[in-house]
Amino acid sequence: MDINMNVETNQFTGKQNLEYWNNSPDTLKKVFYHLYWNAFQPNSMMDTRSRRQGSISIRKDRDGNDVVDWDSRVKDRIYHLTDNEIGYQKVLSLKMNGRSQQFKIHETILEVELDRPILPKTKVVFDMDFETQVPLQIRRSGRDNPETQVRYSMSQWYPKMAQYDVEGWHPNPYVGREFYGIFGDFDVKITIDKKYILGGTGNLQNANKIGYGYEDAGVKVTRPAGDKLTWHFVAPNVHDFMWAADPDYKHISKKVRPDLTLHVLYKTASATDEQWKEVLTKAEKALPFIEKTFGPYTYRQYSFIDGGDGGMEYPMATLLAGPGAWLHEWMHNWYHGLMGTNESLNAWMDEGFTSYATSRVNAFLEGKPASQQGSYRSYFSLVSSGKEEPLTTHADHYDLNAAYSPAVYSKGAVFLEQLGYIIGDKALNQVLLDYYNQWKYKHPTPNDFIRVAEKRSGIILNWYKQYWVNSTKTIDYGIDSLWEANGKTLIRLKRVGLMPMPIDLQLSFKDGTIENHYVPLGLMFGEKPEEEVTRQHKVYAPWRWTHETYIVETDRKLIDLKGAEIDPTQRMADINRNNNKLELNW
Repeated sequence: MDINMNVETNQFTGKQNLEYWNNSPDTLKKVFYHLYWNAFQPNSMMDTRSRRQGSISIRKDRDGNDVVDWDSRVKDRIYHLTDNEIGYQKVLSLKMNGRSQQFKIHETILEVELDRPILPKTKVVFDMDFETQVPLQIRRSGRDNPETQVRYSMSQWYPKMAQYDVEGWHPNPYVGREFYGIFGDFDVKITIDKKYILGGTGNLQNANKIGYGYEDAGVKVTRPAGDKLTWHFVAPNVHDFMWAADPDYKHISKKVRPDLTLHVLYKTASATDEQWKEVLTKAEKALPFIEKTFGPYTYRQYSFIDGGDGGMEYPMATLLAGPGAWLHEWMHNWYHGLMGTNESLNAWMDEGFTSYATSRVNAFLEGKPASQQGSYRSYFSLVSSGKEEPLTTHADHYDLNAAYSPAVYSKGAVFLEQLGYIIGDKALNQVLLDYYNQWKYKHPTPNDFIRVAEKRSGIILNWYKQYWVNSTKTIDYGIDSLWEANGKTLIRLKRVGLMPMPIDLQLSFKDGTIENHYVPLGLMFGEKPEEEVTRQHKVYAPWRWTHETYIVETDRKLIDLKGAEIDPTQRMADINRNNNKLELNW
């Protein structure tokens, strides 16, 4: 792409040359592009949806006033945009292999009826001329951010080919949430006022002519004559391209290894110099742990960029309204950037896995044991609200914003932690690396992840996906009763909720000893190995999911028993832990 930006009108023209390979076995008679910025116009789908959410009360505040469901960043702001504040992406011409093509615009989707089909395993070339107006900063992208005071946050900024996969085309209208893109190689030239400093996806090719901290050590930068400067970026094997620009950006960087440089571009309106510098320090410290746990970072640079409306991930870069969310957005580059997960359809695989990973890396940085209990609490709150929807719900089709975030961020994170309960944490750690090695750059689905976990653990897990992802059924196990018979103490467990699980039961005795008992679930057709936290466990015959009760036993006398606890590690998302633990005071 070749882009020419006018910083006075906040408009730019663009030329796009796209080599498109049809790697599918299907003949394609049409293609679709995303025109995301057409959402930033009054009465657009994004605007209408946002104003609808603002009419829904989700609770009362302390003063008895309604708390409504809209995104506080959007509210009804789009509805009030004037002509020079809206966003738009206008396609002026489109050719395939040199022939003009007919197209229709459906707000944020461009539908192209091809004059000749694209045959399987063949390549075509699309040439497009387009013009764009940058909207006021409202959601993720835009200009003149009132909080960070960043001039341009350029995400979702170009006509982007929609993804075609085994499920067909994914022409998702832009209503406000997640994305799905095609891996490819980007070569982007951005011509802009010479005073502006840029950062984003890609490796800068003409750094010694640009300067601004990108030049090689000792190089004297001599910029070309004229009022504008052309920045040339190349980004191999990514599924999106983001950039940001401001004349007052401060740029710091650090080469953390010979093939990787970390950049930070920021303004002090959102944080202090020291807070932004600390991002580089922490990122360098965290990287070896991240790569050992989740897989190598494969690109030559990563940029933490001040901008956007909170935090939003892109390949090789992130927009951050302040440095607070730097780690969460960076970890997205594993489950969004490198995996290319369909965030729209399976947002939990990106947001949830990223939340899980963020907690583990934070624990490493702080020298503390990893914990996902915050995600568990958020999930429990969602269940108690009665507003939960299945994780299979498309990101834009959740009825409530209030239900979306705890589902995809929290229930998605619990999915992984609880998987460790089912197959063992050692196996889970191996699964995370297997998943990375087998599915980077390949757009994995939920079933792809489950199959990786099954192959590594030797346990059947499709039931786990069916219950946890496809339904809103909940887990609730309790200690029902206990008695003594024939010299043994018997403890009856009861499944109260509708989701079945394997059970860890720990018995403690007056003399200070403990016993660990393990009841695998029949649907697993296998069992987890002993863990350090449940060592020397007694393994029982599988619990059939149709049966509500199960009896475990110990050779110790009832009078010796001090307590019993289901799931002592609290990795099972049991919605009522009050009946999990029995304490005997006799």
